[in-house]
Amino acid sequence: MSTRKSLSYRDAGVDIEAGDALVDDIKKIVRSTHRAEVLAGVGGFGALVSLPKKYKKPILVSGTDGVGTKLRLGIESGQVEGLGIDLVAMCVNDVLVSGAEPLFFLDYYATGKLDNRTAGLVIRGIATGCKQAGCALVGGETAEMPGLYNADDFDLAGFCVAVVEKSKIIDGSKISKGDVIVALPSSGPHSNGYSLVRKILSVGGHSVDQVFENGTLGDALLAPTQIYVKPVLKLVESGVDVRGMAHITGGGVTGNLTRCFPKGVGAMVDTSSWKRPAIFDWLQAEGAVEEDEMRRVFNCGIGFAMVIPRKQVDGALAQLRKAKLKPWVVGEVVKGKQDVRFA
Repeated sequence: MSTRKSLSYRDAGVDIEAGDALVDDIKKIVRSTHRAEVLAGVGGFGALVSLPKKYKKPILVSGTDGVGTKLRLGIESGQVEGLGIDLVAMCVNDVLVSGAEPLFFLDYYATGKLDNRTAGLVIRGIATGCKQAGCALVGGETAEMPGLYNADDFDLAGFCVAVVEKSKIIDGSKISKGDVIVALPSSGPHSNGYSLVRKILSVGGHSVDQVFENGTLGDALLAPTQIYVKPVLKLVESGVDVRGMAHITGGGVTGNLTRCFPKGVGAMVDTSSWKRPAIFDWLQAEGAVEEDEMRRVFNCGIGFAMVIPRKQVDGALAQLRKAKLKPWVVGEVVKGKQDVRFA
């Protein structure tokens, strides 16, 4: 008969009771995001969601993403709630590009040692992001994986499903020379370029706690990603002929602005049309980053862009301003090879 001590999952570093307690704690938060179409959410093996009745020929649009190495700054500074908003934003802004309405969202939270307070803050942020986007948080997965992650580390991934009327899909096919490009401001670097950000901080010996403008460097770098869903969908539903859209993420303005452009046209961007947020000037100066690299890595103050016929631009700008955004004309569509030129 063996005399070895009986081992449990907890001995291996996994606390089942803590995981169950987290689910119980977040159920109310999750329910606060639900739409009428949610039939069953957190607690089951799968969420049940019906399609909104207003769609005659509904097309589902899906998107998945993470937060990237911005997580490291959030973990080290203890500012984690905004990371949940980032997670939702990176997914819902992507599906929005097709003109789609985000319907529901699921998250995946993996950690070395489950800390219910930290996990709860992250999920609270996810719920906030879902409310901002008008989609339901219907479930997710919390995985405690000792040996794969360090105790205080965690990773995030998200998945969003959206819906759009087939006849109203925005795919850029109508974009033509002379159309105007309208930009919407970012709230900072959003969730892209943070490996370079962290390198700049490391090489310069900077801390996220050091003073920057009216707060700290961490405040500027960890500002949650702007969610553009509600005002942009309202603009589309108002009848404005939004011909194409771009979410400015990894690859920056250079790599994203023309992703929806048809062959034969490109973008001419007027760099004098906006003042870059100070955090980008700081990063460029501290890292001696070349201008082309800045445009290729960071959004440089442009979080989202739309292509609109010139005759409808004034009305579109007025409507977006009513939504408390600060849009501006950043350029126009020109003949080209789906490229971006700066003037």
